[in-house]
Amino acid sequence: MSDAPPSSSTTGPSDEEIAALDAHWRAANYLAVGQIYLMANPLLTRPLAPEDIKPRLLGHWGTSPGLNLVYTHVNRIIRSRGTSALCVWGPGHGGPAVLANSWLEGSYSQTYPDVSRDAAGMGLLFKQFSFPGGVPSHVAPETPGSIHEGGELGYSLAHAYGAALDHPDLLVTCVIGDGEAETGPLAGSWHANKFLDPVHDGAVLPVLHLNGYKIANPTVLARLPEEELDALLRGYGHEPLYVAGDDPLTVHRAMAAAMDRAVDRIQELQEAARTGGDTGRPHWPMIVLRTPKGWTGPDQVDGLPVEGTWRAHQVPLPGVRDNPEHLRQLERWMRSYRPDELFDAEGHPSAEVLACVPEGTARLGATPYANGGLLLRDLPVPPLEAHAVRVDSPGTTLHEPTKVLGGLLEAVMTATADRRDFRVVGPDETASNRLDALYEATGKAWQAGTLPTDEHLARDGRVMEILSEHLCQGWLEGYLLTGRHGLFSCYEAFAHIVDSMVNQHIKWLRTSRRLPWRRPIASLNYLLTSHVWRQDHNGFSHQDPGFVDHILNKSPEVVRVYLPPDANTLLSVADHALRSRDYVNVIVAGKQPGFDWLTLDQARAHCARGAGVWEWAGTEDGSREPDVVLACAGDVPTLETLAAAGLLRQHLPELAVRVVNVVDMARLMPHGEHPHGMPDSEYDALFTRDKPVIFAYHGYPWLIHRLAYRRTGHAQLHVRGYKEEGTTTTPFDMVVRNDLDRYRLVMDVVDRVPGLGVRAVAVRQAMADTRTRHHEWIREHGTDLPEVADWTWQGQ
Repeated sequence: MSDAPPSSSTTGPSDEEIAALDAHWRAANYLAVGQIYLMANPLLTRPLAPEDIKPRLLGHWGTSPGLNLVYTHVNRIIRSRGTSALCVWGPGHGGPAVLANSWLEGSYSQTYPDVSRDAAGMGLLFKQFSFPGGVPSHVAPETPGSIHEGGELGYSLAHAYGAALDHPDLLVTCVIGDGEAETGPLAGSWHANKFLDPVHDGAVLPVLHLNGYKIANPTVLARLPEEELDALLRGYGHEPLYVAGDDPLTVHRAMAAAMDRAVDRIQELQEAARTGGDTGRPHWPMIVLRTPKGWTGPDQVDGLPVEGTWRAHQVPLPGVRDNPEHLRQLERWMRSYRPDELFDAEGHPSAEVLACVPEGTARLGATPYANGGLLLRDLPVPPLEAHAVRVDSPGTTLHEPTKVLGGLLEAVMTATADRRDFRVVGPDETASNRLDALYEATGKAWQAGTLPTDEHLARDGRVMEILSEHLCQGWLEGYLLTGRHGLFSCYEAFAHIVDSMVNQHIKWLRTSRRLPWRRPIASLNYLLTSHVWRQDHNGFSHQDPGFVDHILNKSPEVVRVYLPPDANTLLSVADHALRSRDYVNVIVAGKQPGFDWLTLDQARAHCARGAGVWEWAGTEDGSREPDVVLACAGDVPTLETLAAAGLLRQHLPELAVRVVNVVDMARLMPHGEHPHGMPDSEYDALFTRDKPVIFAYHGYPWLIHRLAYRRTGHAQLHVRGYKEEGTTTTPFDMVVRNDLDRYRLVMDVVDRVPGLGVRAVAVRQAMADTRTRHHEWIREHGTDLPEVADWTWQGQ
């Protein structure tokens, strides 16, 4: 919040100021209607004709008047108090309102000069809306001042809190539609106020907009008795302020008073914490705004009620081109806003309309907080040498990869202590995922009560844990979109909970890349651990490696998936991801002790290649092509592949074996389908054109086939991976159950190398017998076979 003195909240705005607010609101309503319906005659300089109407009427009117009201009154707060503000627009398809307001304030024309703030620009604003080659019907990356995709409901409040974190002078107003309030993610987001630090963070002002209806049904919160709704919101820790009505001037006065009281209260709470030493949890204000759906629109259409009903949700007058009465009704509706008072003959907004509009970057459509790349600073990632593990020989020492990474993250957290632009989020799993070194640099954000037995809780903490993957994702997205950096640590199986959220973020990034005025933001980085192969005490319910499949279906220019096989490669991958821009990086790495294969220099080179031959692990001499390629991706598949290579070295020393490790999954794709994809010539050189390839993969086998199906040697590709066989069992039994174990891989080599089946029948039988012995052993001893549990790399 700004240090500018607050305006008086006791006297409120004058009649003249209320009239100006109403003029701005009417102008925004007029522009919203025009966007839905018109492609010509924007100022109604002549009677409307069918040819002025778009052939396809798309858009959503019902929520627009309420959004216009909030935008107008936030403008007043910014202008009168000097407040730094950002708005998050939750109701779906609220595009007409936000576009209208950004055009009125001039930020839209500044961003898109061809859509000028005059009659010609108004005509373009109208025609482009939901029109081929134009802009979407919802708030989108193309919308100046937006950080929130309005096409999918549930995430607005989480995004708003993420934006407020570590921005102590920022007020984030978040409009929550009453339909959106029924979603699970939004319901969980009410708890975010228990994590907002009044000293170091900004404030969030939720505006719960109750217009009563969704597409075809009433909304739950709008139908609650007021005392029950009040109890619910106070139970969430808010002090609700109520604004209700359908008379515009009455609502304007009530809304102005509520905004003043809310901002005064926010400043009081921040002042008490920042200078008065108050360490209690604030009960932040919020506004409950109850206005009719489709307010000021047609009261009735074809004898049926519209305003205040679900019929106002989208296009209240659907037959305007073909029904003369609908056309006349549309014209009466638009003229009811008295556009001749709002715009001059050239289409410029009047001085009264612009009286409440801020200037420069204070405008909601021009705030740098909504174009986070403008605020982004490079992350101070320390040299990896200080954190790398020493590897004198491959496969002889063990480290917990994520614990090693935790040391690097602690250093980053320490280096950003003063600038406060790095956070780690996760659902109650930071210590479980071996990242607890972070607590040497910061605590866990927490504003609620504490007990003597609690550990690492801190009001100013920058690790954020709540058992809601949705809220963690929303926090981090809001944080990144407003110019900061972060990491989301999660159990692999439960990353699926945010499948839909990451879809929307990927789409946002893809669209933003095509907008030159959108500056690149820090990448959304996932660390997925506690993965499918090491669920020794959790079992089948915690086993699902499919998040990478989901991600690799998405826009190739945005998504990256990495499976580092050991601690040093994890460091190298994390270093790259933390420094990158405009990506979604998914890193899958184990937290249990695993073998160290590569030195730091080797790891860097391997990660730069993305996939490569591990010469020391194979037996080919370079004089001819290998007889077989053992490929692997993921830490456990790499272990099993190298163990299989050791068995082949022992039992079939004449066989020429090549070992290939893949750390960047996109390398398997053709170059024309992904920027990281290999050209065919490079792929053929690595995997050969016609030799058997036995591929041990971390996840579902068919992903590898899908990525490589166009390759010349695809017919020779045989993939082993997870096939939904899981339970609480020993680590090695998990791979045996899914036929990914070293003995099965050796059997695959015998089966697939031409001519080897007859010569190596005894070897194959010995492998099968060992698998049988394994089953008997674990049932008697509860541990893995000694030759498995005590295995180390013995290659030369």
